[in-house]
Amino acid sequence: MKRHRSGVVVLAALLAAAVASGCAAETGGRGEGAPGGPAKPAAGQPGEAAPKAGPARALDTYAEALRKKQAARAVAAKKWGLAKTPLAAPEPPKVKPRITTRKGFEVRDDAGLPPVFTTVPTKEKIVFLTMDDGAEKDPELLRMMTELDLPYSAFLSDYVTNDDYGYFKKMQRRGVVISNHTLNHRYLPGLSYAEQKREICDQQEKILKHYGKRPTLFRPPYGNYNRDTLVVAKSCGITAVPLWSSEAFPDHMEWREWDRDLHPGDIVLTHFRGKEDWKGSMPDMIRQVMKTITDKGYAVAKLEDYV
Repeated sequence: MKRHRSGVVVLAALLAAAVASGCAAETGGRGEGAPGGPAKPAAGQPGEAAPKAGPARALDTYAEALRKKQAARAVAAKKWGLAKTPLAAPEPPKVKPRITTRKGFEVRDDAGLPPVFTTVPTKEKIVFLTMDDGAEKDPELLRMMTELDLPYSAFLSDYVTNDDYGYFKKMQRRGVVISNHTLNHRYLPGLSYAEQKREICDQQEKILKHYGKRPTLFRPPYGNYNRDTLVVAKSCGITAVPLWSSEAFPDHMEWREWDRDLHPGDIVLTHFRGKEDWKGSMPDMIRQVMKTITDKGYAVAKLEDYV
């Protein structure tokens, strides 16, 4: 009986509180003892705004940060001569997509080996910009990409970077991930298992020494590989082998796909090259590839956020 009476008392208290809350809402929040007090507007009505919950406030903060970032990017785009302001990429996924080997790119008995792919599975209109080798060390590229706040990935070969590791260290400090493109850029299927191991795994150690971390991504020179390549790569910490679906030059694009177009998640290849190797500079190449990407309605995202 005591427990029953106690329950009745608690229920009565809750009902009284609900009635009081309802009365307060009906009187505009004046409450008891203030019959002539000013009424506060209900949420959603003109007047004082209702306080925002945590997630809504966080969303507003993110939107404001994005607006400021795009405004700064528009200024940088004009400074660097881009035809249009690059589009903003969406937030990266909380869970990375599952990557599998592209059909036709398999090797014999490849279960458990790093997947080889040219496109990341996503429905977002994003592409990934990647740069290979490291022969050209143009300081204008560093400034341009920093001011535009464009993500890109570097796949380095030691034989062309060992004269200036500091250049790529500056790039790394700007958020670029350094990945493996072998020691000497040799044709891997023509090498023995031991020779491939030296090319791939010794480059892992070079990158660890100069940049503080062994890569998890590897791109074979020329996009050529065999089963030994993938077995060796896995043995020294590689988890994925991104190739490419298109390639950027200062004056044109080259396409792997039959429709000569971009697709969600495509990986775009270019190189660290200068005017002695192609018709333009690294900034010229960025202007060309970004015109293509932006004209087609795509944004550039960071590959390592997805792979």
